[in-house]
Amino acid sequence: MIFSAKILKMIFRCVITVVFFATAGNRYVVSAQSVWEKTTGYYLVRGMVTDSITGEPLPYASVTLAGASGGAVADAKGVFEFKVPAKAKALHAAMVGYTSKAIPIKQTSHNIYVIRLLPASTELDELVVRRKKYSKKNNPAVDFVRNIKERAPETDPERHPYYNYRRYERITLAINNFEHSDSDAIIRKFPFLTEHVDTSEVSGRPVLPISVRETLSRYDYRKSPHSEKTTVLGQRHEGIDEMVDRQSMQTFMEDVLREVDLYGNDINLLQNRFVSPLSRIGVDFYKFYLTDTVEIDGERCVVLSFYPHNKAAFGFSGHVYVPEGDSTMFIKRVDMRVPREINLNFVDNLLISQSFAKASDGTRLKTRDDLVMEVSVVPGMPQMYVRRLDVYDSHSFSAPVDSTVFSTLGRTLRADSADVRDDNWWNEARLKPIDERGEGRVGLLLERLRRVPLFYWGEKAVRTMVVGYVPTGNPSRIDIGPLNTFASYNSVEGLRLRLGGVTTAALNKRVFARGMAAYGFRDHRWKYAAELEYSFHDKTFHSREFPVHALRFNSSYDIDFIGQHYYFTNGDNMFLSLKRMSDHTATYRLQNRLSYILELNNNFSVNAALTHERQYTTAMVPFVDAMSHSFGHYDETSLKVELRYAPGEKFYQTTSMRIPVNLDAPVFSLRHTLALKGVGGSKFAINKTEFNFQKRFWMSAFGYLDTMLGAGYVWSSSPFISLLMPNANLSYTIQPESFALINPMEFINDSQVNWELSYWANGAILNWVPLVKRLKLREVFSFRGVWGHLSRRNDPQLRPELLRFPVSAAATPMDRGPYMEVSAGIDNILKCLRLDYVWRLNYLDVPYEIDRHGLRVSFHMTF
Repeated sequence: MIFSAKILKMIFRCVITVVFFATAGNRYVVSAQSVWEKTTGYYLVRGMVTDSITGEPLPYASVTLAGASGGAVADAKGVFEFKVPAKAKALHAAMVGYTSKAIPIKQTSHNIYVIRLLPASTELDELVVRRKKYSKKNNPAVDFVRNIKERAPETDPERHPYYNYRRYERITLAINNFEHSDSDAIIRKFPFLTEHVDTSEVSGRPVLPISVRETLSRYDYRKSPHSEKTTVLGQRHEGIDEMVDRQSMQTFMEDVLREVDLYGNDINLLQNRFVSPLSRIGVDFYKFYLTDTVEIDGERCVVLSFYPHNKAAFGFSGHVYVPEGDSTMFIKRVDMRVPREINLNFVDNLLISQSFAKASDGTRLKTRDDLVMEVSVVPGMPQMYVRRLDVYDSHSFSAPVDSTVFSTLGRTLRADSADVRDDNWWNEARLKPIDERGEGRVGLLLERLRRVPLFYWGEKAVRTMVVGYVPTGNPSRIDIGPLNTFASYNSVEGLRLRLGGVTTAALNKRVFARGMAAYGFRDHRWKYAAELEYSFHDKTFHSREFPVHALRFNSSYDIDFIGQHYYFTNGDNMFLSLKRMSDHTATYRLQNRLSYILELNNNFSVNAALTHERQYTTAMVPFVDAMSHSFGHYDETSLKVELRYAPGEKFYQTTSMRIPVNLDAPVFSLRHTLALKGVGGSKFAINKTEFNFQKRFWMSAFGYLDTMLGAGYVWSSSPFISLLMPNANLSYTIQPESFALINPMEFINDSQVNWELSYWANGAILNWVPLVKRLKLREVFSFRGVWGHLSRRNDPQLRPELLRFPVSAAATPMDRGPYMEVSAGIDNILKCLRLDYVWRLNYLDVPYEIDRHGLRVSFHMTF
C-alpha cells in the first residue's frame, strides 16, 4: 500500500511534468470548438446543477435566463446545455427543496458552469443545530438508521443459496478542469489536445482523459459451502500508466478504489477504513437527521442525512434515500462525500453515489456504484480527476451454468481470451457506453503524443525512474538495473559499484537470465551473481510474474553480512549506506542453488531449493573451533523447503521483488532446512524449522494494528552461521521485521520467538487537537521483541567441535528475559515522512557499545 501510492504519484508526475509543463504556463486546457458563434450572436452554455453539501447532481433542475426568456431543464444527471443571447447576464437555477441561485454569465472559451444549490431543509436544520445540542436520545433519525440496519438481512441478496451478476467497471484518470485559450503555449505545441477533451458527468467540468481501464466480469456466490468467484471475461487498458507493470497497476487501482459495501461496518477505500453510516458504531460516530422527502424515479423517498461528529476522522457526510412506507427499509439510493477537513492525503473531493433496485421478492440489487475523486498530488500542478464507475446487470439467484467454477483454485479467474477482446466485443459488452471523444480515444491521444520527441523521451525517463531498470530497445530484450544499487557504501567494501541486468519476455517467453557484477574499492574484490530460469508457462514481461512455476539456477559470489538481511529491499540499496555504527561482521559467500518454485492461484506456494554454499572466513569472522583449529572456509550442502499461504494477498510486482499492496491478508510461512553431515562437503548437520505469521487488524476509523510473529527451532548441533539471530538494522531508515538498536550477531540462539506490533492510529488522537489537526499528522507506536535460548548442544564452550562465536560479535546469552524495543512516531509529515524515536528497554548494562535510543526515518506516501 505505501509503495503503491508512490507509484501513483510518479504516474501523475509523468503526465503533469512531461506533457503539460513542457512549456511554461498556468492552467491549461482545451475546447473542441469555440462556443461563441459569431454568425448567430449566441453563446452555448453548459454545465451541471449539484447539491452544495454532497456535490451530487440534481436531476431535472430548472435553469433559465435571469430577467429574460429562455432556458432548459437539466437531464437525469443534472447536466444542462442551451444557447443564450450575447447580451444575457445571468443564469438562474431552481429546484423544489432547494434555495434558488443566480450566477453571472462570463464569456470564456468554454462557458461551463457548476451551479451548487443549498438544500432548504438542511439550511433550517443547521440553524437549529447551532442552538440545540445534538442528542441520540429520542432522536427519530437514530431510530430510523437502526431500523435500516436491523432490517438489512431481509433484503440481503446473499441470503439466497446462489447469487450472481455481471459487473462492468471503468476506471478513468484525467486532468481535471482542463481549460485553455488559443494563446496557451501548451496548445500551440500540442494543438490536437483540443480534440480529446471530455466533460465530467459528475462535475460538468472539462477533463482530458489520460488513462482508461475497462473490466467486464461475472460474480458467482454460493452460500453453502461458502464460495465467491469473480471471472474476468474481458479486460483492457490504454493510457499514460502503461509504463508500469500492467497487472500490478490494475491490482493497485482495484485495491485503492474498492467496491463500496454500505451495509458493512467499514468501507475499505484508498487503503483506509471509513466508518459506514450503517456500522455498529455508526450512531456514535455520526449525527443523523431526517431532513426532507424527495421523489426519485417516481417514488417518494425519506431523506436521512448524516455527518461525522469529528470531520477530521475517517467518515462521510451525505444522504440515504428510503421509499416512504417501505417496511423493509429498502435503500433506493445513497450519496456521500468526505468532509473537507478529513485527515486524508491528496484528495480534494471524493463523492460516492450508489443506486439499488428491488427484485420481485424484495431483495436489494445494486445497479450502479459511482466514485469520483479530485486529487492534487503536487501543489501548484494540475488537479487529477479519478472516476471508478461500476454498472451491474443480469442479477440471478440460480446456480451458475458451470458449477465447476466453485472448485477452481483462487477467488479471481480469467477467461482465456480476456485480454484480447476486440472493439466489436466491447461495444456489445459494455453496460455503459464510452464517450468516443474522450475516454474512447485515449489510445489515439497517446499515439499522437509519442510522436513528439519531448514527450517520447520524457515518458521513457519517467518509466525508468518508476521501474528502476533501463530498457535497451523497443521492445527491450535486456533491461539494465536496478538503478538504486549502482553505487552504495559499507564498512567492508567501502564504495561499491554494481552493474546488473535482466532479460525479458521479448527475448524468450520461457527462458530468462539475470546477473550482476560489483566491485568494492576497499576490499578490492569483484563480486558476481548469475541466474538462469526456465518457466513452465509463457510470461508477458519478466520471470517474476505471478504465478511462478519454474526451475531456477543461481550462482553467486558476494559479501554476506551475518545477521543483517533486508526482506523488502536490496542489501546494497544506496539509501541504506548511512549507518549508525561501523560493521565488519561479514564473510564472503560462494553459493550455487537449484530451485523449484510452484505458485498456485489461491496464493499457496512451494519453494524447494538444493543449495551448496561456501563461506570464506574474514579477519572479523574467523572460523576457529574450541581446539584452536582454524578453517579458511566452511562448506554446507542443504535442502530447504518453504510452504507459504497468503489467501487474498495482493502485491505490486517489480522486476526483482514483490511489494505488498496492503497487509490485510494473513500470511503463513513454514520453512525447513536440512543438511546431512558429510554429504556434499557439509562439515556439520543442519536441521532447522522456522515459522512466520503476519496480519493487519483494522480498528475501523481508529487505525490498524500490524502484527508479525515468528518462531524457530534448530534440532541439530550446528555452526553459528546456521543458528537463529534477530535481524539487525544498522541504517537510520525504518525497516520491517528488523531491530533498530540490536548489534549484528548480538544474540545467537537455537530456539527463538520474535514479534512486532505496530499501531497506526491514523490521527485518532491528533485529530482532536485544535490547529494541530490541520497538519493532518498521524500517530504510530511500535513494540518489538525477541526471546531465545541457546541449548548445550549448540554452545561452542560445551561442544569443542563447533565453531566459536566471533569475538567481534560479542554474543550475549538471553538469560534476562526477552530483548525489547519500543518506538513512538509521527507519520504523514508533509504527507511523505515518518519520524520515529526508538528506545532499547533492556540488556543495557553490557560490556560492549550499544545504541540505547535514536531517531529513525522513512519516506513513504499513503492516502
